[in-house]
Order: sequence, then structure tokens, then C-alpha cells
Amino acid sequence: MEKTYTVSVFTENSIGILNRITIIFTRRHLNIDSITASESEVKGVFRYTIVLRTTEEQVNKVVGQIEKLVDVLKAFVHQEEEIVHQEIALYKIKTDKLTNGEVEKVIRENHARILTVDPLFMVIEKTGHVAETQLLFENLKPFGILEFARSGRVAVTKPMKELSTYLKELETKK
Repeated sequence: MEKTYTVSVFTENSIGILNRITIIFTRRHLNIDSITASESEVKGVFRYTIVLRTTEEQVNKVVGQIEKLVDVLKAFVHQEEEIVHQEIALYKIKTDKLTNGEVEKVIRENHARILTVDPLFMVIEKTGHVAETQLLFENLKPFGILEFARSGRVAVTKPMKELSTYLKELETKK
């Protein structure tokens, strides 16, 4: 049965590593729903957070292949209940829509905030899960959305050891 999985991949910062990781998904005909890259809590170690819908068997095979890549330190599979996650969405609408107070009401009801107001446009920010950012999108549609962007998932795990613990374990195995 297909479910949503979050894969955390910890790597060295090397050119082309993201390409090598995504090729593994492509070869297995798996679509990545979102991908986010950032530095981790350990200096020199980068974290890729990848979200996809697939079977448990497929995701475990993919993670096994990812871990074989030279610059990959460790990769983990997480189910939805094992992580805390958020996304950020930005919405750009015309500033002239501010006059009637309806936009501000929608912003308050959705716990969003205005980032900037320009004579021609305003940018609204909403942090939350996909359903929450999509709901605000739907609520702002009548006002004419000029642009919309949503980040990939940013996640931390609930039951995982610290990355530094895994790195120490890897060092002692060598």
C-alpha cells in the first residue's frame, strides 16, 4: 500500500550529490513530491529532506541504494507520525485588494502574516502543512493571486538519535 514517506539524507557537501540521489528515484520511477536541502546541526554535513508517496518496500530499497553513494553519510526513512514538519508558502496579490478589509480578514483567519506591502502588490506568508497552505491559496483566489510558491517539507524526527551519535558510530566501524 502506498503511503507518504519522508527520507532524510545526510551527506558531505559535494558537487553533484543531489543529482546522484535523484537519479536513484528516477530509475525506480518514483516521483519526488518535495525536496529541501540545508546544512545540518553538524558542521560540513548537509541534509536533504525528500517526500514521496510509495510502498514501504520501494522506499527501503531506495534508501539502501542512496546509502551506497560515496558522499552519503546516512539516510533514514520516516513515516508521518515519526516527524514534526512544516512548509512555508508565499502568496503575492495586488495591493488594491487591501481596500475592503476582506483580505485582512482571510489573512487573520488563516493565521498568516503580511511580509511586505508595495504600491502594486503585497506578499503574504503562511507556515504550516500542505493542507493549511492550500486552504489559504483557495481563500485568496477570489482576490487574484499573482504568484504563489511553496517550499518543500522541513522536518525533524521525534525518536531519532542525534546525527553526531551516528557519525561517531560510523567512525568506530572504520
